[in-house]
Amino acid sequence: MRGNPEAHELLAPGNLAAVLALLAESPGEWTPIAGGTELMVAHAAGRLDAKKLVSLWGIAEMRFTRSEADRFVIGAGATFGDLRAHAELAAELPLIAKAASWIGAIANQNRATIGGNLVNGSPAADSSPAMLAYDTEVELISVRGTRRVAYSAFHTGYKRNVLAPDELMLAIHAPRRFAKHRQYLRKVGPRRAMAIAKVALGATALVENGAVNEIRLGAASLAPFPTRLHKAEAALQGRQVTAETIETACSELLAEARPIDDIRSTAEYRRHVGANLLKEFLLELGREPVP
Repeated sequence: MRGNPEAHELLAPGNLAAVLALLAESPGEWTPIAGGTELMVAHAAGRLDAKKLVSLWGIAEMRFTRSEADRFVIGAGATFGDLRAHAELAAELPLIAKAASWIGAIANQNRATIGGNLVNGSPAADSSPAMLAYDTEVELISVRGTRRVAYSAFHTGYKRNVLAPDELMLAIHAPRRFAKHRQYLRKVGPRRAMAIAKVALGATALVENGAVNEIRLGAASLAPFPTRLHKAEAALQGRQVTAETIETACSELLAEARPIDDIRSTAEYRRHVGANLLKEFLLELGREPVP
C-alpha cells in the first residue's frame, strides 16, 4: 500500500519560535520532521500514522556545531554530513564521525539529522553507542524553557523517550575530556556498508596505573532501545584488565543484555556477539597502555 500525500498536512514555519508555539498550542498533535529519512520511508510504504507534520528542515537555530571550552554542542538539526565534515569534532570525538559514516549513503547523510536519529529511538541507531560512550547530554526545549537530560536516561522503552508532547530536542552536549581515553566503536551487520546493525558497541576507557579508572559502554541492539551496559562497566571499574576480569565483564554483559528477536537476527546471537565485541575492546585495552 502506498502513502497518500493528501492524507497528511505539512507546515514549515521556518523558525524555532514558531514551531515551539505550534507544539504548545496543540501538544502531541504535530509530529516534527527534519531530514525525513525515516518518516518518508514510512510514508512511501503507507505506514505513516502521523497526519500533521511540522518541518524542522532549514531552521538555523537547530543546525550548528559549536566548540566551547569544555564541550562540543551539536544542534539536533545537524546532518551526519555536517558531523563528518567538522574536523575539530572528528579529531577529538572520532566515534561520532565514524558513526556518521555508517548512516546509509552520502545522500542520506546529507539529509538525516542527529536529533532525528536519536529521537526515533531505534534499538539499532548508529549514532547512539558513540553518544552513550561519550557521556553526552541532550538539551530539550519548549516554550517553557530548556532542560538537559543525560542521553543514557533519554530512552524509556522501545521508541519511547522523556520528551514532553510540546518539546523538541534542541542540541547534544558532548564533553571534551576524552583525549587520554581509549575509544572503540564497531558495528556488526550483514555487509560492510549501508546496513542496519545486528549489534554495535561503543566504548571509552581511561586506564591509570594499569587499572580501569573510568569506562563507558554504549550498545545498539542489545536492548529494546540504545542502552548503557552498567553491570559490565561495574565489573571493570577499578580493576586490572586480566583474563579473569574480561571473562567476568563478558558474563555480566550476557546477563544484562535484553535484545529482541527480529528479521535481522536472534536475541541469542546478539548477546554473544555483544560479548565478543566487549572482549575485543578489552583485549586491545590490555595490550596497549594509554600514554
